[in-house]
Amino acid sequence: MSWNDPNASSEAQKYDNPIPSRELILSTVGEHGEVTHKQLAQIFEIEDPDQFDALGNRLKAMARDGQVNREGRPYRYRTVTKQDIVTGTVSAHPKGFGFVVLSDMPDLFLHEKQMRWVFNGDTVAAIGTSTDNRGRTEGRIVDVIERRQNNFIGTLARDEDGFCVELGSPNSHQPITVTDDNVQALNIKQGAPVKVDIIDWPNQHEFATGKITEVLSDDNDRELIIETTLLNYDIPSDFSEAALKQAAEYQEPTEKDIKGRKDLRHLPLVTIDGEDARDFDDAVFAEKRSGGNYRVLVAIADVSHYVTPNSPLDKDAYERGTSVYFPHRVIPMLPEVLSNGLCSLNPNRDRLCMVADIKISRAGKITGYEFYPGVMHSQARLTYNQVNAYFDNPKDKSVPESLTGNKDVKKSIDTLHQLYKLLLKKREERHAMEFETVETYIKFNEKGGIDAILPRTRGDSQKLIEECMLLANTCAANFALKHELPVLYRNHDKPDNEKSMRIHEYAKNFGLPFPQENPTQADYQRIIEATKDRPDAISIHSMLLRSMMQANYAPDNIGHFGLAYDEYSHFTSPIRRYPDLMLHRAIKAKVTGSKQPVMDFSLEDAGKQTSDTERRAEKASRFVESWLKCHYMKDHVGEEFNGVVTTVTSFGLFVTLTDLYIDGLVHISNVGDDFFVYDETQQQLIGKDKGTLFGLGDLVKVQVAGVNMDLLQIDFDLKEKLQSSAMNQTKKQPAKKEPSKKGPAKRSSRRTSSKKS
Repeated sequence: MSWNDPNASSEAQKYDNPIPSRELILSTVGEHGEVTHKQLAQIFEIEDPDQFDALGNRLKAMARDGQVNREGRPYRYRTVTKQDIVTGTVSAHPKGFGFVVLSDMPDLFLHEKQMRWVFNGDTVAAIGTSTDNRGRTEGRIVDVIERRQNNFIGTLARDEDGFCVELGSPNSHQPITVTDDNVQALNIKQGAPVKVDIIDWPNQHEFATGKITEVLSDDNDRELIIETTLLNYDIPSDFSEAALKQAAEYQEPTEKDIKGRKDLRHLPLVTIDGEDARDFDDAVFAEKRSGGNYRVLVAIADVSHYVTPNSPLDKDAYERGTSVYFPHRVIPMLPEVLSNGLCSLNPNRDRLCMVADIKISRAGKITGYEFYPGVMHSQARLTYNQVNAYFDNPKDKSVPESLTGNKDVKKSIDTLHQLYKLLLKKREERHAMEFETVETYIKFNEKGGIDAILPRTRGDSQKLIEECMLLANTCAANFALKHELPVLYRNHDKPDNEKSMRIHEYAKNFGLPFPQENPTQADYQRIIEATKDRPDAISIHSMLLRSMMQANYAPDNIGHFGLAYDEYSHFTSPIRRYPDLMLHRAIKAKVTGSKQPVMDFSLEDAGKQTSDTERRAEKASRFVESWLKCHYMKDHVGEEFNGVVTTVTSFGLFVTLTDLYIDGLVHISNVGDDFFVYDETQQQLIGKDKGTLFGLGDLVKVQVAGVNMDLLQIDFDLKEKLQSSAMNQTKKQPAKKEPSKKGPAKRSSRRTSSKKS
């Protein structure tokens, strides 16, 4: 041995043919800055082949454990520095592995061994160690910086080691041990849902320990999964005592509150919302002006009057960022005494509001606008269905007297309808996108179970209100830009070049041009118009939607690509969105000559916070809806349904059931008795032996094979192909030339069993 190793004796005791210890390797690599395996062997004068291989294995292990970094070919090793450490959020997969999600670089893959330390959503410091055979950078957790939550909801279980609380997805990898005394004190039965607080966090060798604080009722699966989701996604559901106290101190508007505001109580302003709406944050009114011009008033609840800057209510609202909507339950951004009470534009009550007073020419162009604080008195609470019925037949007896019996309200609604048709033409001229998609809602029975899943319809009344809100939002953005107000804009960037290229190739199916980069709204609208009447329109438009970038909030305006606006903000929903509240404050300060509010956070921080909380709310809502649908389908295993292919992948077909609007996977192993190749360009699975095609829009019959509640995945068995879409006609001759593909060819064999194990 020709090296001076301080750990030589311990190495000699462990190995017959010892090599340099990790400590010596680390110091040697540090001295040389960067070395290869071969160079390090030369430094240590290692010539024995077994020792050379052992040194290589030790270097790999040190890279795996994050002691050294390994880069390039041949691998070059260097010591880990602070610059190598990144901070990100853990995203756990139900199968036990996970990722460190990073904002400015590819995510780090975490093996099950690394996941022993953490729960989903924890913030960690980590380093990349090596690249696996799938090209993923593997990560090692250096430190847990912040725990996302310290209490969980799970199910009490018992094994040979004692009691534990088993958590659902995405924390199913992390059981929490509890004591026998804790279980006996609360008289908890195995299988019962419970809430547990963490006492000690997990480590490499032991699971977390906790204390059960509450036994939950399992009578209503819907409520239980919502409570679990609130915890798992770290969504606040209880307001601080200070915020509740502040909200409770407010009373109905007084003369002092009304002073200095424009009095609109004589105008027939009305609210038009869904049947199940409880907070009414917008009211509308329209009238004809001389020369065929229009005046539109969009009155929005003046939340800023009550939620003052940096107050307890404001801090709670900022933390939430948005209201969160679950099936039949809302987690509001503001306490209900405000959201459903003083801030809600309820009929026949004086309400404080911020008003966008907009002038529009008979050609549909905005010719002027002004903003001001006002007081209003809604003359009717109307629903979309009622107004749609009125548009279809003004004498329909289901239309309430508050509309048909009030000539001023009736005249305003008629004028709004005329204006809507004008604005619709302007929308088409600027090529704003109108995708054919289906939005559903869940109808529950008295026991809380799913009774039906139904599509939401969008009539003229919904579209009318949407156009009014767009008017107010664009005028508010223009006003803020003109006066350089400290606000957040609602930005939606154009698609990147990779996604544009994908649509470019796909558009060839329709014989339509689409640019390989920098597409315009007109390019998208061309495909939308050409396919909107096809039976597979929803599948095609869903793919177009997936090519879009995500919208976000930011202090700098870049416009809204999807809506085809150069300037856009959110002004119309301050009850449920914090950026709208910020915009109200800034506009009110400007028009009243007041000082702009000084907040405890920067605009950049607010943009990130509100964008993040919006994503959090969307993910939580989707999770609950997916869970409920999977739970519902557990009772339908073995049953057959018709469906349409909505997504094609290298591993199979995603099918949406026609009547239930529920998605499931037909794995490629059950697509058909053929050798299938995935063609990403055409979005098809192509059978090389028989020429069978499966693609977007194909109608199929499937059987529910199984439901995995941990993965929230429904598996279908393909029973038969009912009808091909126009692009997916079966070829009569086997394909001679293999198409461009991204995934490997898969051999499929039809199974005889109708259920998956």
